[in-house]
Amino acid sequence: MENTLFGDIFKVIQIDPDGKKFDKVSRIEAQSEQLDMYMQLDVNTEIYPMHAGEKFAMSLASTLDLDGTPDTGYYTQAGRKSLADKFEYVMHGNYIRSQRKAQDPMSKGMVIYVSFGGLLMMLSGDPANTAKLDLDQRVFLLIRKV
Repeated sequence: MENTLFGDIFKVIQIDPDGKKFDKVSRIEAQSEQLDMYMQLDVNTEIYPMHAGEKFAMSLASTLDLDGTPDTGYYTQAGRKSLADKFEYVMHGNYIRSQRKAQDPMSKGMVIYVSFGGLLMMLSGDPANTAKLDLDQRVFLLIRKV
C-alpha cells in the first residue's frame, strides 16, 4: 500500500512501566516481530484496552484514503471506505522529532517521536525502517489486535 509509511506486528511487553499516571491512558512498551523495532505508545485504554502479552498490527500512514489521495487535513464522514475500516484504533498526529542514539541499547540507532494531541509515541530501531517518514509530517497511527 503506497500510503503506508511503516507497519509491523508488535507484542506488548508491559503496561505503564513507570507507573500509572492518568486514569484513561496507559503507556505501553512493545517489541516488533519482523523489523526489531521498540515502541512506547500512549493509548486511551478506556476505549481500547491493551494487556501485556497481546499482539497487534500497527501501521503508520500518510492518508486514510485507499487510493492514496493525500490527506487534506479535513475529515469527511461521506461514508466512503477508508484504511481506518481495516483497523480498530486510529489516531492522527505529527512526526515531531528524531534523533540518533547509537549508544543506548534500547534505541537501536534512530528514535522518532510522534505526538497525537498529547498522546505520544516513541519508535526506535533501524533508520531504514522509518525512512519514508519526514519531520513535521502528519501521520495516522492504525492498530488492530491479531
